[in-house]
Amino acid sequence: MPTPLEFSKKKLDILIQKQRVDMYKPIQIAEILYHARTQKDLTLEDLKSNLESYRNISKKWRDNITLRLVGHFSTSSQKYQDNLFEANAIPPDVLYILADENQKYKGVVERYIYQQFRERQKRILRLAKLLDNASTSNFKLQSFLNEFITDKGIRRSIDKAYEIVVYALFDTLVKHLRVQITLSTDNSKIQLLQEFEEFAKAVLGIDSKTPRLIIGAKVYRAGATNAADRGLDMWANFGPVVQVKHLSLSEDLAEDISDSVDADRIVIVCKDAERMTYERVLKQLGQRVQAIIVESQLVQWYEKALRGKYSSELGNDLLNCLKQEFKNEFPYSDSFEDFYKEREYDKVPKSNSIFWQAD
Repeated sequence: MPTPLEFSKKKLDILIQKQRVDMYKPIQIAEILYHARTQKDLTLEDLKSNLESYRNISKKWRDNITLRLVGHFSTSSQKYQDNLFEANAIPPDVLYILADENQKYKGVVERYIYQQFRERQKRILRLAKLLDNASTSNFKLQSFLNEFITDKGIRRSIDKAYEIVVYALFDTLVKHLRVQITLSTDNSKIQLLQEFEEFAKAVLGIDSKTPRLIIGAKVYRAGATNAADRGLDMWANFGPVVQVKHLSLSEDLAEDISDSVDADRIVIVCKDAERMTYERVLKQLGQRVQAIIVESQLVQWYEKALRGKYSSELGNDLLNCLKQEFKNEFPYSDSFEDFYKEREYDKVPKSNSIFWQAD
């Protein structure tokens, strides 16, 4: 039977294992422990019995640190962020036990959390260096994706890896194909256009003098995942929206696509093994599903772009786009070691605490 402290450490370890590389939730726990230990604006009793005294303010503490370390802050829904304190994560009674241990051993639990963050960062730095050294002759998409599949420390971030891979390819091909979109009004509707001239100019970019507009096709990423994006990963100004699905899903979850995306044309990107499931379930969407693209097609298209007939035109642009999206999605902290020493985590003495581990 584990002790309360062992149970609490297991809860914290599970939380850390579930995180992407940004580790927003564990960092929030670390900052709560830090404030309770050094700032004296929280007591141990507060942690156990007064959740409202730190539920919201701790998000600001967390954001201050993540902005400093990686230039990002959480954009997840408030409901998702508040799940941190529910029974299946780090409820107040567990937080109290962690804080008690943290105070006894001069910040050892905070240090432990940031050591885990450092390990995630080391993995991202290794991948960043691999990409920096990548060229059109040696980059293998499957090898890149396998890094996220085989490394437990970054496996939770594989969804973002798939997104940047898909976006880099789509953006590069659409740009080099020089696709153009024509927006125009029917000649029979010129008088109606004149009546709503201000609307047409502001919203559509046309007016009665210029009733036709030509623009370049473009693919956009929806940005950080949160409750508001409703599963949307990418969208295009020529119609379709794109959902990237990297995990095995049940049919019930696949059916959610029909409810979660308000678009007439949907492109699904998924693993080869999932194609049959999507095709079966998504029949109900009819013409809304424009295409299902699988991983093997992505690998084939990358191979063509990097080493095929048009590689001299496409290859470097594709790799540069992928490298830039990787830097945006997985920023590496240049300031972490300074932060670590500033907090004096490097001076936390060796102890018998189950959280102590060497740097």
